Amino acid sequence: MHINKNNLGAVIKAARLRKGWTQDTLAEIAGIGVRHIMGIENEGNSPSYDVLYKVIRGLNIPTDNIFYPEKNTAGTQLEYLIHLLEQCGENEISAVTALLETLLHKKDK
Repeated sequence: MHINKNNLGAVIKAARLRKGWTQDTLAEIAGIGVRHIMGIENEGNSPSYDVLYKVIRGLNIPTDNIFYPEKNTAGTQLEYLIHLLEQCGENEISAVTALLETLLHKKDK
């Protein structure tokens, strides 16, 4: 399987910035040096499977964003939200549901 290296770096960088993480933080989570993260994000370097796995899990990146970059990106934010919700327990789901209901109720007024 061929992964577009430029897309991979862009997806990782966007997810890292969305979380407000530095390259140092991501490097620590992935167990690699910051220069390795810089190479992946900016130079199209390919991470090993182990590093890719740690990065994807650490940043909560939906794998479709990496393996199917040709998909329409319009739903990316929704897909990311669904991905996050799948990781929640019942308490978190209840809190998110209440928040969304409140937001939508205010929108209708």
